[in-house]
Amino acid sequence: MTRASRHLGVSQPAVSRLLTDLSADLGFALFERRDGRLTPTPEVRVLLPDIGRLMDLLDRISETSRNLNERKAGTLRIACLPGFAVSHLPRVLAAFLRDRPGITATIEPDRPERILEWMVGEQFDLGITDGFEFLGHPAVEREQIDIRVVCVFPDTSPLARLDIITPRELADARLIHTRPGTPYFRVVENAFSACDVPMPSYIEARQFTTACELICEGVGVAVLSELDALRYRGRGLDFRPFRPAIPHRLSLVRPVHKQPSMITLEFMEMFIDSLRPFEFMPEEDTG
Repeated sequence: MTRASRHLGVSQPAVSRLLTDLSADLGFALFERRDGRLTPTPEVRVLLPDIGRLMDLLDRISETSRNLNERKAGTLRIACLPGFAVSHLPRVLAAFLRDRPGITATIEPDRPERILEWMVGEQFDLGITDGFEFLGHPAVEREQIDIRVVCVFPDTSPLARLDIITPRELADARLIHTRPGTPYFRVVENAFSACDVPMPSYIEARQFTTACELICEGVGVAVLSELDALRYRGRGLDFRPFRPAIPHRLSLVRPVHKQPSMITLEFMEMFIDSLRPFEFMPEEDTG
């Protein structure tokens, strides 16, 4: 009784009352007194294995709670553009999980329209996608990051002699571009129009990573995110700043009505920080 009261941080009379109340709830005596000591009754001895399992479960719950508070346990479900699933995201996620062995993660790549459906249906904690599709959607909360855009070409191209590339230098090029009608396609198309240069179409490739792979094989040029281009530099590909300066807009999105876990918020912060070196600044030369 003395040790129990010390462990619980209550008085011995309080422990006695707790035992009396529990005995009344169970309908039988918990202890009998023998030679001045409390001895468990036969009924309590039958319960001891279950009590032991319950105490082990409570210990595990306590440990899991500590891990959750320390962001070392839980789940993280991420929907993303297919290009991110094989480029930037795995590096950031690996660094995030390195000190959090109790966290499990899911990466599900798909097109932006599908990611929007998942966010509205609260099926994922976080989405990484093009920023245009989510403007003003009431079921989605987003944080927008604009990434610098560069002109990408084979490293044997004469374009490598230039410091800056404009649509005029690409008038006769074989341009690899995203699907016509998409918001990013229109941004690039408008940049060509602003220079009175028709946009030269060669290959339609929805993913930047596909365009980079083709260029590494010596096929075509592209205007795309520096974040994707940098991964391929030195593999048969090079790039230069593109003018007029335009951004590739990314959004980190999550469901409005789903309370984000501390793990989700911490990963979002880490992912956004990883994009800062590639961030488009509005004051960049747009000429």
